[in-house]
Amino acid sequence: MLEKVEMNAPKQETEIKPTKQRFFIVGMLFIGIMVAYLDRVNVSILGANDEFLTYMGIQGEPIQIGMMMSMFLAAYGIANVTLSPLGDYLGPRKAMSLCIVIWTISLFIGGFATSFSIFIIARIILGVGEGWYYPMQSVFIKNWIPPQERGRANAVWVIGQSLAPAIAMPLFAYVVGHYGWRDSFYLCIVLGLIPLYLFWFHSTDKPSTHKKVNAAELKHIEDGLAKEVKNSQLGEKQSFWEKVKPFSTNYKYWLLVCWYMSLQFMYWGLVSWLPAYLKTAKGFTWAEMGWMASMPFVFAVVAKAAAGWINDKIGRSGPLLLAAMLLGSLSIYGAATISGKYPAAILLTCAFGFITMATSAAWTLLQGLVPANSLSTAGGTMNGISTGLSALSPVIIGSVIAITGSYDSGIISLVIVGLFAATAAGILTAKKC
Repeated sequence: MLEKVEMNAPKQETEIKPTKQRFFIVGMLFIGIMVAYLDRVNVSILGANDEFLTYMGIQGEPIQIGMMMSMFLAAYGIANVTLSPLGDYLGPRKAMSLCIVIWTISLFIGGFATSFSIFIIARIILGVGEGWYYPMQSVFIKNWIPPQERGRANAVWVIGQSLAPAIAMPLFAYVVGHYGWRDSFYLCIVLGLIPLYLFWFHSTDKPSTHKKVNAAELKHIEDGLAKEVKNSQLGEKQSFWEKVKPFSTNYKYWLLVCWYMSLQFMYWGLVSWLPAYLKTAKGFTWAEMGWMASMPFVFAVVAKAAAGWINDKIGRSGPLLLAAMLLGSLSIYGAATISGKYPAAILLTCAFGFITMATSAAWTLLQGLVPANSLSTAGGTMNGISTGLSALSPVIIGSVIAITGSYDSGIISLVIVGLFAATAAGILTAKKC
């Protein structure tokens, strides 16, 4: 009888179902990026609010209005590059929690700001906190998600980037319209406590140290990671140059950076000016503007989900990167040249969905090109350069508007950037990426 029990024991062990804690981690990333994007896009609504603009002394000053996003993006880009290596040593859990504390401080300053200069300081601090935060998400994905699941996992958290503005536009339009612009900051402070709690108390840097990950899930994750050729470098201590060399000498990485830089330039240019464009150039009322401004991000959620599924199916990212920029550029041009406010709004909706749908594909490609020990630095460099240069976008569009007196001219300037990105994506596609 004892011998029979011993023979059955291994069989029972293999029947234990793996836990799903890795999906809970992805859910945390989704919530965290949603809150982060709520914090950063509320100024898009403030850029169309007469009370705020008058109080800050920037009414009728498109360049200064553009600076509210540009200064944030400049600090964001610098923090990406300079602070992301520190995240490699602290680990994503501690680093992301500290980032949330930093950006919460910035929200307090912004909510109580009494001048435009103080408000800009708050935006810079927000950029530092969120700029350091962003590349840490990719480290979590690399450590927790096996390669065959990364397309969908990346799609989940990048969907939060689109869902947040979709919620933010009507939400902040309502809050600002009914209570005042300062209350939008107080709301963001409260929401920021949610990801701070989740990351500090319910996450670990790696699945092997998480109490809720059972042996079956850990085996599933580690078996997937073992298939990556460069995964043997995990756990080794490396110098800064050893971390930088794997991606700095890879031309495919720099093509990806060019594509991602273009995406960020187009995205933040549109986000910064969308509410004001709909209200001033296309004639939507304040109430209509709030809801119409959310529609591009709703479509982007659907497009990103579909792209994540396609990415895993075809096992390549290049074709998605190429299609995103070609379709997005065409839609932007159509929105700026077509007559009628509703057709223009529909084309802008398509533009947002198309240019952002391959965001997860870009990060999936990066995670395949770069070893884990270099990923935070590589991701921070890519996002830092991209976001740093995209800081010019809101101001450039504002300058074009000021010079030409036309919002449409500012929007059309983004098409050139989209075609540049399509060229980089075309090379990556030809190289079977």
